Amino acid sequence: MIFKKTNQAVQGPARLSSPRLRPDFSLFLIRLIIFGIAAALVLTILPLPEASQNQEAILQWRLAVFIAALLAALLLVFSIRKAKEWERAIVLRLGKFHKVKGPGVFFILPLVEQVYKTIDIRIRVSDFYAQETLTGDSVTVGVDAFCFWLVWDPQKAALEVENYEEAMALASKAALRNVISKNDLSTFLARGDLIEKQIQEEVEKQTTEWGISVQYIEITDIQIPLELQDSLSRMAQAEREKKARILLAEAEIEIAGKLQEAISIYAKNEGAMKLKILSILNEGLKAGNSMMLVPNSIAEELETRDVFGLAALNELNKQKAEKEKKSK
Repeated sequence: MIFKKTNQAVQGPARLSSPRLRPDFSLFLIRLIIFGIAAALVLTILPLPEASQNQEAILQWRLAVFIAALLAALLLVFSIRKAKEWERAIVLRLGKFHKVKGPGVFFILPLVEQVYKTIDIRIRVSDFYAQETLTGDSVTVGVDAFCFWLVWDPQKAALEVENYEEAMALASKAALRNVISKNDLSTFLARGDLIEKQIQEEVEKQTTEWGISVQYIEITDIQIPLELQDSLSRMAQAEREKKARILLAEAEIEIAGKLQEAISIYAKNEGAMKLKILSILNEGLKAGNSMMLVPNSIAEELETRDVFGLAALNELNKQKAEKEKKSK
């Protein structure tokens, strides 16, 4: 989801343009073929004039045959209709709804039936927007969104509403304004999925009666005033610092608990405590040029038990000195 911040008036989104289709001459060719066949059949069925008749009677007969063939062919031609795979034709008979026909080629009764409207049943995308609308916490925002919808009942879409496409766009826009006024700005920024679900429910309350089903609503742009940019940035930074401090405090609590467990273990086991002291001294003396200050009690205990072997080293040094004196 994209959030755009501006202090200018919200401009309407660009309209979605439908792709251009190549002209379809298949129906014209079908009608032309049917016209030729019908004319030939009429000429075959009508009786031929007698040879004894004069030239004027023959001309009148030919004119009558031509007119009859033309009328029959025209009636048959204009009774042929075609609907594409994604189209459904609403057929009216003497002004009343008769049937939904299509896809493919179908026939209607000339002068009695008519194709009132052709309904597209594919999923379509409509963009809608709300300009300068107040949220629940009195913040002026502009919201752009897309609506994915389809006609599931062509009969209702043609008969229940005059222009179902325009009605769909107006219903989506009204639902968007209604949802904006019910929610705070923070909800729009943090819970876009919830807002989209609410808009879809609001739209479907009206469009279900028109035979239209809303598949999905997607918010593409939320425009907020420029003066709120700094305050929202500070709020986000404060929220991040709050979470960081909470995590640090939780880590300190966990460390303190582990130290408490270690203290209880060392208090019960004196040997473990002394090994820990030696480990600390060893880590401190690894550098070689460092100096450590230790309590006298620890130093005296280490010296008494000759933990580091200092007494043995002194004894060796004494024995070495005595040998040198004797050798001299």
